[in-house]
Amino acid sequence: MEPRNGIHRYPEKVLIVDKTVRIERDGKPMELAMPVDLIGKLVEKKKMADGPLISPRVPVLVMSVDDTATVYKAGLRKGDAILAIDSVKTEFYDEYISAMKDKKKGDSVQLLVNRKDPATGVPAVMLINTRLTEDRRVGFWQPNTPEQYDSLGIYKYTVKKYGFFAAFPAGVARAGSELKFYIDQFKKILSPSTGAYKGVGGFKAMGSVFAGDHWDWEHFWTITAFFSIVLAFMNLLPIPALDGGHVVFTIIEMITGRKPSEKFLEYAQIVGMVILLALMLYANGNDWFGWGKGK
Repeated sequence: MEPRNGIHRYPEKVLIVDKTVRIERDGKPMELAMPVDLIGKLVEKKKMADGPLISPRVPVLVMSVDDTATVYKAGLRKGDAILAIDSVKTEFYDEYISAMKDKKKGDSVQLLVNRKDPATGVPAVMLINTRLTEDRRVGFWQPNTPEQYDSLGIYKYTVKKYGFFAAFPAGVARAGSELKFYIDQFKKILSPSTGAYKGVGGFKAMGSVFAGDHWDWEHFWTITAFFSIVLAFMNLLPIPALDGGHVVFTIIEMITGRKPSEKFLEYAQIVGMVILLALMLYANGNDWFGWGKGK
């Protein structure tokens, strides 16, 4: 796992840009072929914005519960594990979400709870009857950080720290990895069969990347660095009006020994600006109106 906000990034990279994925299921290695239009389908179903595509399966644990909440008065306590809701098994949190999707405010629910005796540590199963005060919510807080799951012994979370000098090669390696990932995505966008163009976004999409439940400097600077890498790559594209276009003209001049005419360069700049403005309009229009999503 990659620390903190990047905890799910590498598995998702494989799913999004690779043609096949190697997995282990029931102790047996398998290779799955990824659909060519996977990105397009995820965008249409809004899966790219709903959360990570892959996450560790975790039990339904009560990290905290307000002592004024209805469910607290019914008997739910910090440290409880919810095993079922109305006889529907909720061994894992994704099962809990599915079991709660049709529940409405005011509904009565019965919770099957596993609780350890604080003195002996012996678990005991009990039933708790309560009423929902909000849609699809019992009224407790699930652990939501890797550190919390590590403290509960659900999975091991480690943070690798670098010294001043070791941080430079590590940063270069990370930048190279992110650049490669972006180039792979860019290739997908240029291939209509993948449907990746449906996920192209502008200023709204860029702003949403910074969104979160709380401020995190690491997340902020990671995203800022990624945008810098993206802009550097885009600036090198062979489009007139970008540095990449100037490089192309310079190479042509070096090969032919002749400098392009001023008139040609002027028209090329105009064409380049039209291309860039069209791309910007499409990206921001797709953000707000979903042009590429068939809306």
